[in-house]
Amino acid sequence: MTGTAPAPFTADDYRARMERAARQAAEAGLAGLLVAPGPDLVWLTGYTPTAVTERLTLLVLAAGRDPVLVVPTLEAPDAERAPGARALTLRDWTDGKDPYAVTAALLDPEGLLRGPKGGGGALLGISDNTWALHLLGLQKALPGTSYASLTEALPMLRAVKDAAELDLLAAAGAAADAAFEEIRQVAFAGRRESDVAADLAALLRRFGHSRVDFTIVASGPNGANPHHEVGDRVIERGDMVVLDFGGLKDGYGSDTSRTVHVGEPTDEERRVHDLVREAQEAGFRAVRPGVACQEVDRAARAVIADAGYGEYFIHRTGHGIGVTTHEPPYMIEGEERPLVPGMCFSVEPGVYLPGRFGVRIEDIVTVTGDGGRRLNNTAREMVIVD
Repeated sequence: MTGTAPAPFTADDYRARMERAARQAAEAGLAGLLVAPGPDLVWLTGYTPTAVTERLTLLVLAAGRDPVLVVPTLEAPDAERAPGARALTLRDWTDGKDPYAVTAALLDPEGLLRGPKGGGGALLGISDNTWALHLLGLQKALPGTSYASLTEALPMLRAVKDAAELDLLAAAGAAADAAFEEIRQVAFAGRRESDVAADLAALLRRFGHSRVDFTIVASGPNGANPHHEVGDRVIERGDMVVLDFGGLKDGYGSDTSRTVHVGEPTDEERRVHDLVREAQEAGFRAVRPGVACQEVDRAARAVIADAGYGEYFIHRTGHGIGVTTHEPPYMIEGEERPLVPGMCFSVEPGVYLPGRFGVRIEDIVTVTGDGGRRLNNTAREMVIVD
């Protein structure tokens, strides 16, 4: 694939994200946000440390205050080169100093967050992948404060994508589609699952992925395990093969699934595949602004349940995608949050018959002003491979 390289996000883009995060935190009753290295920090600042160690790196956000990134002195030069660095202040600390005291002073310079002695203090949001070592250090430096994970406190922080993000997700989806169009041309029969998985990984990289997160190749009875670990099983003629693959291209995720058949399928295999395709279409057609996330799951699940296969659809219908391949929102019963234009998520129903075979069909879908748009566009009909 060829094309113009995407324009990089600017310091203004990252400034707007940090301002939005601080504002949403205040609206949620949080006194501030603490963001450790990981996808949230990348999304907010564009900074990824070369190595994540026991030395504290933490973005401090609070409404009405300038954002500050606390970094070890020896990593400050790398942090200064991050695309969002001009939108924040760097505060470095040297070995032998207490980085938690530095952070506490930034977040609570007047000691107002800690609460009365023996009483409850302020509630702070903290990124999910913060090390326990650092959380405990912060609790000691800010006695009385309590903490909520960002997924719990601000689950929709990264959920609604802007136009540039949608373009990147669409490009990642197109690259995954190109990989599928190539893989369907290779020989499957007589080769190991791991061989086909290696081909898929190479294709994703060839079409622009910098990181391959997963290449599931689940043949025959292995297809009944939705998260099958690729092994050395030799694919046989007559196998159904579930292909589920994705990763990151230009910092944004791809994730698609297609189920192919080696040689001609049986009537039952074709019937189950058609059923899953119908369920996937029903889930897609349920996508529109204002509809609760759970309605997408219900629409897809009803098709499979009405056909008598409900007990074999054993996972949620979808998950969000962005700077990670799995993130909120989730298309699952009980999730009543409404869909909003710009949300992106998978629609991936499946049927898994233990000891026999499985079928899954998955597209990434984005919510538009009046419905949904697929970011994957390869054939959803049964594909026969050699």
